[in-house]
Amino acid sequence: MLEGIVASAPIYLLVAVRCFALIMTLPLFAIRSVSRISKIALTAYMAYLMFPSVDFSAYAPYLSDSGSFSVQYVLLLVGEALIGFIMGFFVTLVFAAFSTAGQFFAFQMGFSASEVYDALSQVENPLMGQFFNLVAMLIFLQNHWAVLLFSKALGESYNALNAISLVAAREQIVNFLLSGLTVLFAHAFVIALPIMGTLFLISVTMGILSKAAPQMNLMSEGFPIMLLTAFFIIFLLMEPVCDYFMTSFLAGFRQLEELFTSVKNGGYL
Repeated sequence: MLEGIVASAPIYLLVAVRCFALIMTLPLFAIRSVSRISKIALTAYMAYLMFPSVDFSAYAPYLSDSGSFSVQYVLLLVGEALIGFIMGFFVTLVFAAFSTAGQFFAFQMGFSASEVYDALSQVENPLMGQFFNLVAMLIFLQNHWAVLLFSKALGESYNALNAISLVAAREQIVNFLLSGLTVLFAHAFVIALPIMGTLFLISVTMGILSKAAPQMNLMSEGFPIMLLTAFFIIFLLMEPVCDYFMTSFLAGFRQLEELFTSVKNGGYL
């Protein structure tokens, strides 16, 4: 096996570049607390497992017989990196829906100013957005979808996509990513809607009561009421929200599979 890798080092490097790009953009694996040495070691191991099943015969005309680097080979490396980035970016969009849902109602809860650095998304994120992001990550790991992504989705991507088909199917891939952004906000709105609607009704009710009886000073009690109500609703809705998380992840994997199938059947390879 090692002799085959050494003899086909340019092909092995193409496989490793796609794996490395996926790891660098995938949530949890892309955080800075994970050392680069670990990422490189994981990349080498994944490429070692994927290498026997990869068919890069379409790249044969673009590889130099002397083994030296050429402009065409560098462009192939860039194309493989873009494929890995696309896969990792789409999975990141699925996680971003949950984080965005927390940001939607964090303002109404009074947590809009309590932003902290989220190591998973690597941005400043309100507390509730980070909470939902952590819950999504736990569900992602508990259901072994990380293993499914590396073992099945990544393996199928080598049979369905390469740098040449990426250029040929560029319009389809761009539409796929743009539709992912649309689905992101739709999922975030569906998750946050019950809490946002309830907090809005509480705000309206407190405003009416404060106008009817100003001496009650209800607005000063609004912050603890909002917090207690929001956490109570989150407690009641946690089970259906977790089910919605799993449904969203499965739908995301299904969309990736449909993209690979459509590109492969479309004759771009």
